[in-house]
Amino acid sequence: MNFSVKCFSLALFLVFITGIVLHSQGGGHAEIHREDQINTITTAVPFLMIAPDARSGALGDAGVSSSPDVNSMHWNPAKYAFIEQNYGLAMNYTPWLRALIDDINFSNLSGFYRIDELQTVAASLKYFSLGDIVFTNENAEEIGTFRPNEFSFDVAYARKLGENLSGAVAARYIYSNLSGDGYIQGIGETRPGRAVAADVAVFYQRELEWDTPTLFAAGLNISNIGNKITYTDEHHANFIPINLRVGPSMTFELDRYNTIAVMLDMNKLLVPSPPVYKRDENENVVVDDDGNPVIEAGKDPDRSVVAGMFGSFTDAPGGWREELREITYAAGVEYWYANQFAIRGGYFHEHETKGARKYFTLGLGLRYNVFGIDFSYIIPVVQRSPLENVLRFSLQFDFEALQTQSLE
Repeated sequence: MNFSVKCFSLALFLVFITGIVLHSQGGGHAEIHREDQINTITTAVPFLMIAPDARSGALGDAGVSSSPDVNSMHWNPAKYAFIEQNYGLAMNYTPWLRALIDDINFSNLSGFYRIDELQTVAASLKYFSLGDIVFTNENAEEIGTFRPNEFSFDVAYARKLGENLSGAVAARYIYSNLSGDGYIQGIGETRPGRAVAADVAVFYQRELEWDTPTLFAAGLNISNIGNKITYTDEHHANFIPINLRVGPSMTFELDRYNTIAVMLDMNKLLVPSPPVYKRDENENVVVDDDGNPVIEAGKDPDRSVVAGMFGSFTDAPGGWREELREITYAAGVEYWYANQFAIRGGYFHEHETKGARKYFTLGLGLRYNVFGIDFSYIIPVVQRSPLENVLRFSLQFDFEALQTQSLE
């Protein structure tokens, strides 16, 4: 296949990505119906959905089918089966809401070890510190200071299922301490929330039969399949962010030194959509004889985890139109020169009625001897972002290269 045809294929892939994103934006302002009203899905422990590494953060938060690296745990643990190194470690740091406060941050530590040609194990730790909070009583008198925090610890097992296919399972422990053990007026006794969850993932990659090496890849990851989390009693349990992530990528090796990859991630939370409750002429919620609010459109969100996952495809009060709007899109482009210097860019899109997160991303990557460093930066389009004016960075360590150097 000649160079012009390859360029055409690349352009067609980019058009495909752009078309999907733009299609999801259509009709946002043409007509205002009930289903066009804001109806954001919320869950407990949303820190689990934060992109931990600067590489994918620079790719518009895309990573389910990007080339495998040490930070694959968050995006698709099945990619570990195709990673080239035998072991590695990465540290990631993200300041949070730095434009408003300076003591909130998100950190991540990831590592992997290849058992043999077929099997790889990995682990990661996420830690989210929410800064200091001063508690006061009803007289506005200080009664103590507390530092809320959340963390998760993951372990994963990935295995090649064939020459081009791999699968993985991951287990996760989640701890969320937002108020400690105590009593909050209007809420009652509180305690840290705990949950356990699992991921199921697959990854496929195949070299296309072109004159110039071209790699097609696709990935799927259903993450955070776990129990509801509560900070008080079981009647106030909330879903954790069970998420379906799927998408393709294509990597073009233009010549010996230049490589470019394009990718697309599509995400959908597998939790119930908030229903629309019936209201009277004074805009008060109508309740039935048992004191429960009457649902006008949609379904009761008080369901089991399994019912919530399967029902999440058909429970939006606005029907299929709203279901499609619950999908977020992340598109990214990554250019490498000599596998040592990378330039990245991306775009993330979420519909106006589902959170309105829309931003461009930029980033750089450097690889030198035994370590690599990545940077990313967000440019918000619609609304301010917690990562606005923040430079995220990641450090990767290639211990095999260090060992090789010590033996020379």
